Amino acid sequence: MSRIKALIFDQDGVIIDTERDGHRVAFNKVFQEFGYDVEWDEDEYHELLQVAGGKERMRHHLHTKGFGAEVKSEDEDDLIKRLHKRKTEIFIELIETGALPLRRGVRRIMKEAMERGLILGICTTSNEKAAHAVAHGILSDVKFDFMLAGDVVIRKKPDPEIYELALQKTGLSPDECIVVEDSRNGISAAKAAGMHVVATSNGYTEKEDLSAADIVVTSLGCPDREKGRLTHGGEGLNFEGVLYLSDLMQYFQKENPA
Repeated sequence: MSRIKALIFDQDGVIIDTERDGHRVAFNKVFQEFGYDVEWDEDEYHELLQVAGGKERMRHHLHTKGFGAEVKSEDEDDLIKRLHKRKTEIFIELIETGALPLRRGVRRIMKEAMERGLILGICTTSNEKAAHAVAHGILSDVKFDFMLAGDVVIRKKPDPEIYELALQKTGLSPDECIVVEDSRNGISAAKAAGMHVVATSNGYTEKEDLSAADIVVTSLGCPDREKGRLTHGGEGLNFEGVLYLSDLMQYFQKENPA
């Protein structure tokens, strides 16, 4: 049977529930600082999440609704870069102050992967500095073998490029990897690369069609705290509110006999 050798995480909405109270807040603060009449409420930001990448979301809003002030086409690229740079600084401040805690079970299952000697990685469209703030700050006790973030790829999720790059870097085959995602775009990217996918839904993605994932849970769960619920897939999986790596490995290895 194919042996699981890597556990790979998306970041936003998976490691930390960053979108509503992190990125959205940071975007709104930077718009205010720069004097633009733009404020994304929760529903509008949910729609914008269908556009992968922060700079791309701002550009999409500029082209469709404008910033409430004229932005000359020749100034657009520089403005988007400056907005995004400052937005990232605000977002990192939120992480460093502890305003955005880890999602339930994330540290536990990462530690399980370390103990078993699995390759542990992050594949995110989030800015590289923001990704490092999470991986080397709040998760400083976890050793990641690789991190792919920001503009390391040209085509963002749902394109599989970032996961294909992870396969190239690790030398692994797709069926040796488990990816943890939270959104339809992320799931589509990982499945297009041929990987196993576990989805942990959140307030923004629970209403999306996540059925392309092999397993969908509301959270990875903690034995003595919040338990997760299995909402899709996972037939025959040993799951009683807590998703353990050993059970996941057994589940996917049974799916792929040699």
